[in-house]
Amino acid sequence: MNMSNMDIALKDMMLVDGAIGAAVVDYTSGMALGTSGGSKALDLGVAAAGNTEVVRAKMRTIDQLGLKDDIEDVLITLSAQYHIIRPVTGHKAKGLFLYLALDRDHANLALARHRLKNIEETLEV
Repeated sequence: MNMSNMDIALKDMMLVDGAIGAAVVDYTSGMALGTSGGSKALDLGVAAAGNTEVVRAKMRTIDQLGLKDDIEDVLITLSAQYHIIRPVTGHKAKGLFLYLALDRDHANLALARHRLKNIEETLEV
């Protein structure tokens, strides 16, 4: 993925209502390739590594169940935040996922998921 495409994706994610942090993550390494936003309370490097484990575990489970399906997104609902994980489906970007943390009081979850889907689909690598 070239840097300008990643920068555009991160900027677009941060334009989602309620966005407090965004990352493009390589789940083979657990490293964030790019981040935007975040805070002391939301360390995006820690979030990238932790969410990598979530993606890997779910992919293992799908494989063990013999499901011929892909993860569209994973939603983690906290009392004050939504965390959305969306694996990138393009074959050239295999191994990446988008991560978006939202403030529940200022986010429209359905719209955020729709916007993240559009961002993922328009990513060029």
